Amino acid sequence: MSEVVLRMEHIVKEFPGVRALDHVNFEARSGEILALMGENGAGKSTLMKVLGGVWPHPTYQGNIFIKGEKKRFYSPRDAEQSGVAIIFQELNLIPELSVAENIFLDRQPTNRFGAIDWHQLNSVTQALLDELGIRDVKPGDQVRSLTVGKQQMIEIAKALSKRASILVLDEPTSALTDKEVADLFRIIRKLKQDGVCMCYISHKMEEIKQIADRVVVLRDGQTIGNVTPIADVTLDQIIAKMVGRNIKDMFPRSERRRGEKILEVRNLDVDHPDLPGEKSIKKASFSAYRGEILGISGLMGSGRTTLVSAIFGAYPAATHGDVLIDRKKADIRSPTDAIEQGIALLTEDRKALGLFLDQPITFNTTIASLPTISTPLTGVIDTSRERALTEKQAAQLGIKAPGIDTIVGTLSGGNQQKVILGRWLNARPKIFILDEPTRGIDIGAKVEIYKLLDRLAAEGVAVIIISSELSEVLGMSDRILVMSEGAIVAEFNRENATREAIMEFATGARRTAE
Repeated sequence: MSEVVLRMEHIVKEFPGVRALDHVNFEARSGEILALMGENGAGKSTLMKVLGGVWPHPTYQGNIFIKGEKKRFYSPRDAEQSGVAIIFQELNLIPELSVAENIFLDRQPTNRFGAIDWHQLNSVTQALLDELGIRDVKPGDQVRSLTVGKQQMIEIAKALSKRASILVLDEPTSALTDKEVADLFRIIRKLKQDGVCMCYISHKMEEIKQIADRVVVLRDGQTIGNVTPIADVTLDQIIAKMVGRNIKDMFPRSERRRGEKILEVRNLDVDHPDLPGEKSIKKASFSAYRGEILGISGLMGSGRTTLVSAIFGAYPAATHGDVLIDRKKADIRSPTDAIEQGIALLTEDRKALGLFLDQPITFNTTIASLPTISTPLTGVIDTSRERALTEKQAAQLGIKAPGIDTIVGTLSGGNQQKVILGRWLNARPKIFILDEPTRGIDIGAKVEIYKLLDRLAAEGVAVIIISSELSEVLGMSDRILVMSEGAIVAEFNRENATREAIMEFATGARRTAE
């Protein structure tokens, strides 16, 4: 059994009115991948910020031991000097600088005149990239030109250049393609062979089973049970530890029948933003019906998000073709037009496109349905009606917050997603499009969202979901459309849809439906 290189004992961290960590204990070993799991708000990120010196001593209680030596970190630099590196979900790179400049920022080799030695800088960077097997990236490449997956690997290279022996990865695959995930896992396994200790945070259960050696679960700021070998625990047991109960029927399906056609898209084209004469969406045609859940699957870059954004009025000048609602042609030139036509869109990137992060829950929940909380003659917002409506949605959706005046940017990812859901439920849409509805949120919140979508469909709403998680698409959808290179290439009913068939069309291995 390998050496224990990290031990955290009785870690307590409090914020005003909240105990975020309550005597957390765990240890991690060299050459292992320890999965750290828990619902949003369970304390995972707070614990790692204590380890990384973001929450410095003595703002917390308890002890940290690195290779048996008691440590007190007063800053992130102190943690780095002890071999701790954390790669957060929001990457900490400077897009305008090169790969080499980002990796060795503030540590560039200099010549005898004190100027940066560019030859040596690029040379040591290339050696580091070669060591990790990172191909198709050069030291002089500008970071902004790289995919998110490549940027993730540059963050790892930067951490290792600082001789990190403990590496924390927070949701590292949340925005990666399948190929990028495979590349990342290859590098992680190499680091494991080299003796690096890794703490791996993820909500993706199948991923944890694939990559982790042991797992520890946090719930409500406490460690639940012991650190357990991944081979000795089932996914259902992990979920039960995380949420405090057994979850059955993860993908609910009420008795519902498909109603009449409510949305029809005919020969929709979207001009490519960077390539004149090219199309990012090509002759897309499909229909959606009341009372059904329609899934849209495909690899990242297949055009899924562009398609639904175009329907929502995001690219009026570049969109060509017809959209019919209730068999009538809809003139949608903006998102406002789409909302008035009864369409709601929960965007893929909730922080950049979905939320007003510096505004409270009340503002974010009611912004798409202002007429329902305004006095008819003056248009002035009735604050009592606004608060009552927000309180109702917060209670129905189980939004965890000190109050409805809480700034949304301070909430966990799952609670932020619930706020957006509450916004669109207030708008009472006929067609509800959700782009990656459960990305970056925990299993308990996922199940709650699945139940909500099932209920909406049963009430006659046409629900359209886009997801990179095939299990989610297969589990929730009545029909599934598959996209590849901007085109809809296949359609499956629930009964004949399989993971293998969908991937064959999504990757282009098959192009003609049987």
